[in-house]
Amino acid sequence: MVDVVSKHKRSEMMAGIQGKNTKPEMVIRKKLHSLGYRYRLHYKKLPGNPDMVFPKYMAAVFINGCFWHKHICHLFKWPSTRATFWKNKIEDNRKRDQRNKRELLKAGWRVLVVWECSLKGKKKLPIEKIISHITTWLHSQKRSIDISGKLQKI
Repeated sequence: MVDVVSKHKRSEMMAGIQGKNTKPEMVIRKKLHSLGYRYRLHYKKLPGNPDMVFPKYMAAVFINGCFWHKHICHLFKWPSTRATFWKNKIEDNRKRDQRNKRELLKAGWRVLVVWECSLKGKKKLPIEKIISHITTWLHSQKRSIDISGKLQKI
């Protein structure tokens, strides 16, 4: 399939994709901060540089894009162009995520992953529900959970 935009435009678009301070990250950070939770951002001393670290709770939170981290949901779709490149890149990301999670758990940290599909798309959850899941988990003894989108009942 031929790309609908020029190579130059596609390059500009890809360069604009952020790794930090994304919109989903900012929404969650603001809500948690307004509830009195304090955290460190992009903590480089921990494997994977978690998006948010709550030292008081020994908790690391990642807010992952479904495409970049290969979450099997309605938002993930393999690209039709440069298939080998994208397969290798996305699989490497997934393997790195798994390794980082293992290392964090082994070091005594707890890990929570909020998936993009919980925040947008046809299966998104209300932000209040996501925040409730996060705060409940912070006060629990659970080692690891994922928050992903669910089919909304009509």
